[in-house]
Amino acid sequence: MNKFENIIFDLDGTLTDPFDGITRSVEYALSKFGITVPDRRELAVFIGPPLIGSFNAFFGMSDADAELAVKYYRERFGAVGKFENVVYDGIPEVLRSLAAADRRLFIATSKPEIFAREITDHFGLTEYFEFVGGATMDAGRIEKADVISYVMSECAISNKGETVMVGDRKHDVIGAKKNGISSIGVLYGFGDRAELKAAGADIIVETPHDILEVLL
Repeated sequence: MNKFENIIFDLDGTLTDPFDGITRSVEYALSKFGITVPDRRELAVFIGPPLIGSFNAFFGMSDADAELAVKYYRERFGAVGKFENVVYDGIPEVLRSLAAADRRLFIATSKPEIFAREITDHFGLTEYFEFVGGATMDAGRIEKADVISYVMSECAISNKGETVMVGDRKHDVIGAKKNGISSIGVLYGFGDRAELKAAGADIIVETPHDILEVLL
């Protein structure tokens, strides 16, 4: 196993469980279009990918309506949804241990960067990370591959062979591949083994503690 010096973490489904905040905010946005979903668990598919594409794919919205839906979503998420969130058990210990081992830690999330930083501040996670990188509020940087590239550029990460992306969805794995770095898929989030394997994850782990087993 390589000794990964640079460890880039996804946020939603990897460091925190944002189910309530995201699904309730999606529910709020859909209500503006007269759409109701009987079981909010169905909206878990919105956790991970860029929002606009999910409104397109899952509710057949036009690009214009999807953009409006994202605006409504952010009304609620920016006010209360971002803190309807829980840090996964074991994650603080993982971050402390990696930091103590002098690893460089980063975040790359499809969530707007301003929200990501508010969330890591709120839950006391920011201190572990050299940089918290996210999407822009417009369409300029929303795909995970672009966010990873942005983080690597901002932080002058050039040693790709010593860099790994840790995430729970195929977008994390595909984004890592597009940037020429390794990937670790986690199963405690919102993706499953089949999704991560199909995307080509280099390593798949079941628990936060398993991340340490692999990286240390």
